[in-house]
Amino acid sequence: MSLVLPPLYAIMDAALLRISELAFFQMLVDAGVTLIQYRHKQASPREYFHTSLELANFSRPRGIRFVVNDRPDIAWLVGAGGVHVGQEDLAVEQARRIVGNDCWVGVSTHTEEQFCSAATTSADYIAVGPIFPTTTKERPDPVVGVEFVRRMRPLTAKPIVAIGGITLERAEAVWRAGADSVAVAADLLQAADPARRARQYLELAASVFPQTH
Repeated sequence: MSLVLPPLYAIMDAALLRISELAFFQMLVDAGVTLIQYRHKQASPREYFHTSLELANFSRPRGIRFVVNDRPDIAWLVGAGGVHVGQEDLAVEQARRIVGNDCWVGVSTHTEEQFCSAATTSADYIAVGPIFPTTTKERPDPVVGVEFVRRMRPLTAKPIVAIGGITLERAEAVWRAGADSVAVAADLLQAADPARRARQYLELAASVFPQTH
């Protein structure tokens, strides 16, 4: 049975935070977000571990799926619900050996070749992008566009997460192209009212996926 992802995948990028990680995480949870990734490219391993542990401990009793970016070792140590790896991180099966089968492993892909390769692995979901130009990566990969999601959809039964430049105005087109979930960073973190913006995504998703989410 294929994994069912929530339609909104919040990416909590420390570089964009204006309040503490835990305070922002709690704000998202209170708004109804159930899948949240923590990304901190500049953190020391010790800092990344301690913050991830705090978020994992908060999320676990609340049924929130907390995902650590890049670091399967930290995901395993803190008991996270998932780890997300990129093309330059550990490969999916290497990450899987570290975190085990109960922890989700997600992988980023930017080309059809990478996508098809990921589809043969034990990855729980495959991220594709950037769908639109993004400001949260220092060296972003070339934009693939919404049509890329449409072309990749028939190639796997695994859930597809669309990432890169997703905004509330763009989300519906991406879902309708075949994405199970949209990963959103800047449009949530830089919103005047992030909780309200998260609820807007969830309300929109309910109209697009009235039965399945």
